Amino acid sequence: MQTGKFPASYKRAQVLPLLKKAGLDSSSPGNYRPISNLSTVSKVLERLVLTRLRPHLLGSANFSKYQSAYEKGHSTEIALLEVLDGVYMAADNKQVTVLIGLDFSAAFDTVDHEILLQRLQSEFGVTDTPLDWLRSYLATRTQFEKLGQHQSPTVGFDVGVPQGSVLGPLLFVIYCSPVADVIASH
Repeated sequence: MQTGKFPASYKRAQVLPLLKKAGLDSSSPGNYRPISNLSTVSKVLERLVLTRLRPHLLGSANFSKYQSAYEKGHSTEIALLEVLDGVYMAADNKQVTVLIGLDFSAAFDTVDHEILLQRLQSEFGVTDTPLDWLRSYLATRTQFEKLGQHQSPTVGFDVGVPQGSVLGPLLFVIYCSPVADVIASH
């Protein structure tokens, strides 16, 4: 980690397509969620970085107060209860409520690395070796799909964060952080 480099040998993922919900048409590729199986050593390294990175990012004034992920004692259920409480309070005060839901399709696959790295640096103060390490972690990743005895050729990709990774969810939250600014302004 001191070198600012993530070992290239741990950047190869085996992607297993998992059906999103039981009962969906298994012949439709859109009904599958790609889950990246990464090496155990990769996940240990990511967990070490997450332990040091998470307090820094969550402590930033730019980490949205509306983001319930990574906050102790918060869950999807609590987030929904907070939304309902706001709706009920507005109704009690005879105010109109608008609820907008966003469903990001293939969300983890659309993360632009340069935008994410720029945001980490400019909005969250991640610089120097930690930023170099994250740049290295994201760069030159490869993957192949495996289903039963069938395996695709290994391909590289230059966007996205691996689903099934330890750092992926937090990096995605940081990538989407400007959405919270739009919400907060209204």
